[in-house]
Amino acid sequence: VWDWQTPAAAPRVLSGHEDVVRSVVMSADGQYLFSASDDATVRVWDWQTPEAASRVLSGHESDVRSVVMSADGRYLVSGSLDNTVRVWDWQTPAAAPRVLSGHDYSVESVVMSADGRYLFSASWDKTVRVWDWQMPEAAPRVLSGHGSTVSSAVMSVDGRYLVSGSWDTTVRVWDWQTPAAAPRVLLGHEDEVNSVVMSADGRYLVSGSEDTTVRVWDWQTPEAAPRVLLGHEDEVTSVAMSADGRYVVSGSFDRTVRVWDWQTPEAAPRVLSGHEHWVRSVVMSADGRYLVSGSEDTTVRVWDWQTPEAAPRVLLGHEDEVTSVAMSADGRYVVSGSFDRTVRVWDWQTPEAAPRVLSGHEGMVTSVIMSADGRYVVSGSDDKTVRVWDIASGQCRSIIHGFNGRVNSVAWQNIDGIDYLITGSADKMVRCWQWITTNDQCQVRLRWTSGQDALTLVGAKIENVEGLSPMNSRLLQQRGAIGEPTPA
Repeated sequence: VWDWQTPAAAPRVLSGHEDVVRSVVMSADGQYLFSASDDATVRVWDWQTPEAASRVLSGHESDVRSVVMSADGRYLVSGSLDNTVRVWDWQTPAAAPRVLSGHDYSVESVVMSADGRYLFSASWDKTVRVWDWQMPEAAPRVLSGHGSTVSSAVMSVDGRYLVSGSWDTTVRVWDWQTPAAAPRVLLGHEDEVNSVVMSADGRYLVSGSEDTTVRVWDWQTPEAAPRVLLGHEDEVTSVAMSADGRYVVSGSFDRTVRVWDWQTPEAAPRVLSGHEHWVRSVVMSADGRYLVSGSEDTTVRVWDWQTPEAAPRVLLGHEDEVTSVAMSADGRYVVSGSFDRTVRVWDWQTPEAAPRVLSGHEGMVTSVIMSADGRYVVSGSDDKTVRVWDIASGQCRSIIHGFNGRVNSVAWQNIDGIDYLITGSADKMVRCWQWITTNDQCQVRLRWTSGQDALTLVGAKIENVEGLSPMNSRLLQQRGAIGEPTPA
């Protein structure tokens, strides 16, 4: 221990370990040091009391590589080459550690959430695992089923359900907080499902497919057949629903946008024409007045669709086809993603305002969404990453790696004040991530994934992680769990 500002002061040397010391951490009050060693022990040092012997925490069966302390100082967490994570109530000598098993290879680094509830461990088995360690009775979640690419995924407003559409022609509804619940599988499409959306009240689902149809499902009534909306002359690429559930909007390779008063079967859809190539994405403003469409003709169009004589506002700037569009809750901003690898944010009601261009993706941008508060844009890409952008500064705040295929869909949902990102990707997986902002610092944590035996980041890497000790940061970087620190 070095009093580094006093050059003449000799360091305090703490001896006792019988092998290499791999990790050290200090208590918040500075009284105690905790060290992990290849001698398979963790030691607790009252380092300012020279005569005090270190307390030895034994139990690991091999090298201990990492140690971390909870924010309140009560618990110590260690990771070891014996493939386990152990949680120690270190001030209670008689208390046996909680042993968390599951990794298939050595645990190189451990981190604890600020509230002490979750542990994160990085291992040579190429995974990072998230443990709700105070609930040992919680069985691992095994949620799988899609047989092909997940093209689209959304969450219900109340946060209970996840909905996914897939190229396996099905739509699935997951009660993701009930591990034993099998997903509801909605069958009927005759070709790949490209887009899904849920009504605000959670009752209806809308799906668009390569079979040229749009289907509206009263999914909680199993015997109810879906309403099939016919009219498009080519595959349906994107669907949206008005806030009141009355209107369904669809975009298609037939170059049109259609608005359906779907509960009035005899009502013909309003057809909006003007795009010179396939329509890739559509969205409706919160008040239902405006529609936004993105097209392979490289343009974004904003339609005052209830005013037939009004020409659409055409937003020019992208250098390749537009794949995805979104609109802020207040209707002021439009966001678009493109094959040109950029995300653009448009103050579309101010014609002279140039769009903000967000660059960084190394592949085409496939999906964009805006946070409810309008501060952030989330983009998914063919480069197998998701990026979170701060609109005001234009900076990328977080990069999520670990996808084994193109990210096809991103959604943002706030549940009881907690922000979640939902992603669907070409690796057949639906993932739910928690987005955390503390003191203007950002973190993203995986909370649920389909098709895994535990809450696991398989080969995942999270960049712009804040609040880690230098040791844990270095070890997580070595294991590929996080990226290099962002330059100041």
